[in-house]
Amino acid sequence: MKVNELNLDRWSLELVWDWVESTNDVALSPAAEHAIVDCRKYLEQRLNDPSEPTIYGVNTGFGDLAHTRVGSDQLSELQRNLLISHACGVGTDVPEQIVKSMLLLKIKSLSKGHSGIQLQTVQRLIDHLNGRIYPVIPSQGSLGASGDLAPLAHMVLPLIGEGEVKVDGVSVPASDVLAAKGWTPLKLGAKEGLALINGTQLMLGYGVMSIKRLERIAYWADALCAWSLEAWMGRPEPFEACIHQVRNQVGAETVAGNVRQWLEGSEWQKKPRQQVQDPYSFRCTPQVHGASRNSLYAARDVFENEVNAVTDNPLIFPEMDQILSGGNFHGQPLALHLDALALAAHEWGSISERRTFKLLSGKQGLPAFLSANPGLNSGLMIAQYTSASLVSQNKQLCTPSSADTIDSSNGQEDHVSMGANGALKLWKVLDNVEQVLAVECLTAAQATSLRDESGMAPRLLKLQQAFRDVVPFSGTDVFLQPQMLAAREWMFSQDLDS
Repeated sequence: MKVNELNLDRWSLELVWDWVESTNDVALSPAAEHAIVDCRKYLEQRLNDPSEPTIYGVNTGFGDLAHTRVGSDQLSELQRNLLISHACGVGTDVPEQIVKSMLLLKIKSLSKGHSGIQLQTVQRLIDHLNGRIYPVIPSQGSLGASGDLAPLAHMVLPLIGEGEVKVDGVSVPASDVLAAKGWTPLKLGAKEGLALINGTQLMLGYGVMSIKRLERIAYWADALCAWSLEAWMGRPEPFEACIHQVRNQVGAETVAGNVRQWLEGSEWQKKPRQQVQDPYSFRCTPQVHGASRNSLYAARDVFENEVNAVTDNPLIFPEMDQILSGGNFHGQPLALHLDALALAAHEWGSISERRTFKLLSGKQGLPAFLSANPGLNSGLMIAQYTSASLVSQNKQLCTPSSADTIDSSNGQEDHVSMGANGALKLWKVLDNVEQVLAVECLTAAQATSLRDESGMAPRLLKLQQAFRDVVPFSGTDVFLQPQMLAAREWMFSQDLDS
């Protein structure tokens, strides 16, 4: 079997996505192993020095208990206690793809050689990945500062034989799996528990995988705009390059170019139009979609930097002979972008629902609600209701989590990012937006079928025909929910260019 080497090179988001989807085993590169071992060796040398002063989290309590020194004979117990006391998560389980990304990203962070972890501990995380034995991680409980403490505690509990794991999607006690595998529960050394649960990997895992979904949403949103514009008999002028060149917004220029490519070769666009201008939901699509793309571009850089970051505390710098306490675990850089991405995603859905509404309006030569026999049949009337409901919920979910903070740990941790809540909300917003876009897809295809498809832009015609292999034309009322779900599955489960 091919092995993916977890190295010290800079990882791209694409690399993380590929590895999350890969069935290959993973292994540390020699350089990563050396970095881990050298850092641990330095930490142990410092701890063996009788003149060594107090080091936060290594030989002290945590949070507001940092002033309490812990004896050298209790350092392992201290780390175990940290894990079991911090595993206070509740809520639905984190999806498997996010769990896998969290494991990968935690290993990446630990392998940089600034965390003081033992090599055997990192290797056990890798064993879980390679064995497809994924920790059960409740999704709620992180404040997004001091790291994602509760979720990460649940993620690493199986290392010490506690908590639960999923094997083939079934939750079982971790102790049973360890016994079956012949794995001895690890006895954590000084600082290891803290290194494992300090970090931004929940926020980061959700963010990285959300960006992958958002790129697909961006692709489909532009395609659907062109598809709906064709079906609406809308005007192509708002997508001319010169309009967007004089505004200098990269996202809008990209969207307009994408729509022009989708419309290329269309005979429909040559037909005379009665309307002088189209509604904003068509005419301003480049500006709206483009603004969301700009947010996505900005977030990509921040999240890719975080993929390659060390975010636990304290940090160890052997080459500088220093162990320093800082705040790299604070999720604010991610939290602000998670909120922005939720709003960006919502706007793709919001304007999509408006295009759906217009196509159902009984104008531009199309029957009301795209029913061949309106009155007796309701057509796609209520599909738009569903979209409106989802868009409305997204408006509520887009209240920024990062605007909030709640004092914790008796005032020691007095400003938190709430980025984990932002990550969970973003994931839900994406669910809603994908379904809203699927309704527009269903609507655009129905409107197209009610016209003569000959002369339609070739690329759009190809989409229309491929979609009809999944969802047939509805001449009379049909059970719509399966079609709506099938549309979403067709759009978001295939390669972008398929």
